[in-house]
Amino acid sequence: MSDLFRHRSPYSWSLRVGTGRRVLDLPLIAWLTVIWTLLWGTLSWANLVNGVLVAVAVCLAFPLPAVDLGLRLRPLGILRLGAFLLHDMFSSSLRVTRQIFAEDPYHAAVVAVPLRGRSDLMLTATAVAVSNVPGGSIIELRRATATLFVHVLDADDPGAIESARRQVWRVEELVARAFGTAGDIALVARPVPAPEGDQSP
Repeated sequence: MSDLFRHRSPYSWSLRVGTGRRVLDLPLIAWLTVIWTLLWGTLSWANLVNGVLVAVAVCLAFPLPAVDLGLRLRPLGILRLGAFLLHDMFSSSLRVTRQIFAEDPYHAAVVAVPLRGRSDLMLTATAVAVSNVPGGSIIELRRATATLFVHVLDADDPGAIESARRQVWRVEELVARAFGTAGDIALVARPVPAPEGDQSP
């Protein structure tokens, strides 16, 4: 078996057509089917089946190289990530609301959080998940060092800064266990790296 097909995405099928091979990428077929249905403007079984047939024909007629994006769908991991984010959104919303109505001023900070994963997909997914939680805006993602710079509202207590870091690392682990490869999961199981430092306004 060649390297091309050994590292292919698990969501792809390969077909031998004549002397060559054609790759049927299931996410691409699903996306082309959605586009076909939207173009017709009517959701029906006929449009759905025709969309799948047209998508398969397009993939066979215009083959693309097999590319593994590093995406794996793990249902249990996705449920855990969703439950964690919902709980985090609720508790963070209460915390932010309490800070808004508090009379005492609060000090914000930008916290550098070095991540353990290195793939673009895991870095992006972690940044998106963290930024969806109130009070956890992403200022910058430094790809070269896999470092997230997170804006933290309540930075008076050093324990709050460390808690923000632990929260990001927890999200990174859950994202990897929901969508990552076995290599991504092994990386997030390692000890957390030392932070680069904090920048406070």
